[in-house]
Amino acid sequence: MPVKLKVTKEAILDGLQRVQNVVSTRTTLPILSNVLIQASDGGVNLTTTDLDVGVRCRVEAEVAKPGSTTLPARKLFSILKEVPAAEIEIEVDDRNAASIRCGSSFYKIMGLPEEEFPRFPESGAGKALKIEQSVLRDMLKKTAYAVSNDETRYVLNGVFMGIKGDKLTVVATDGRRLALMEHDIEIPKGAEAELILPTKAVVELERLLADKGDVKLFIGENQIVLELDGTTLASKLIEGTYPNFRQVIPSEAKERITLERELLLAALRRASILASEKSQSVKLNFAKNTLTITATTPEVGEAKETMSINYKGKEITIAFNPQYMMDPLRNLDADEVFVELTDELSPGVIKVNAPFLYVLMPMRLS
Repeated sequence: MPVKLKVTKEAILDGLQRVQNVVSTRTTLPILSNVLIQASDGGVNLTTTDLDVGVRCRVEAEVAKPGSTTLPARKLFSILKEVPAAEIEIEVDDRNAASIRCGSSFYKIMGLPEEEFPRFPESGAGKALKIEQSVLRDMLKKTAYAVSNDETRYVLNGVFMGIKGDKLTVVATDGRRLALMEHDIEIPKGAEAELILPTKAVVELERLLADKGDVKLFIGENQIVLELDGTTLASKLIEGTYPNFRQVIPSEAKERITLERELLLAALRRASILASEKSQSVKLNFAKNTLTITATTPEVGEAKETMSINYKGKEITIAFNPQYMMDPLRNLDADEVFVELTDELSPGVIKVNAPFLYVLMPMRLS
């Protein structure tokens, strides 16, 4: 149906930037390449979806003719990014052809009728609670890198969120390592829940979450709707039962070693250059006041890094995948980390002075 509006370049670009990441470049349904534009008094709603994850945001605009249409999202963004003037006029006729005028530039692009666009879930339904945006963003940053990409274990292709006992627990694992973080939150009566948020929704959420303000969560049977700063994200949830992660967390360790996070990260990064592509492992030897990290690739060479540490325990040699060991070190912000070990066959645990832990399975020592 016909639409006519005026909007600033800055406002519409900001809106499109928030929603366009969801748009798939390889879709069989043309409508999923489009952004739904709904113009009503004083503003425009922009919505995109790939049928699993959808994002909607509102942009201020002068609306002369309220109405709705859908236009190719990435094309529209590319055009509006390049136009010279600050004010843009968009007019859509009843055949969904859009005329875009801006200064001396004129474009015409063909859209599709809004009736074809999938329905966006309404928020407000389901269990409701709110969390500070900065807290949720921090929790996802410190865990989501451990999510599995193996599609045969689909329940691990997302982040587990447990909401109960006045605690939010966020967990990610791929079966070889596990990252867990907890935070105290106020949980309204009856809002306790467990859910698995798919990776695509996690990536979008990490992009949208800001440093201040709250995010509201509405948790339904098989979907979640999150509202933040005038933007709404809706996602299907992964169905299935998340494995019992508590049982892989070692109850106690023989040795606890304090290490400087950045020094350890840099030493692992240098040593990993010579980790063989086949074994993908580095060897860590903890001896009296010394940590030696070695990596070897047959026919290529070897690397050896030595760090002085405060350690008085028994000598332990253990091998880990260097990438897996570096992931939490990259995403944490503490100066010191604590590495807890029992022997070369038991999982290692990385902790900080916060409700965070990371369990890492060792590799065979060759």
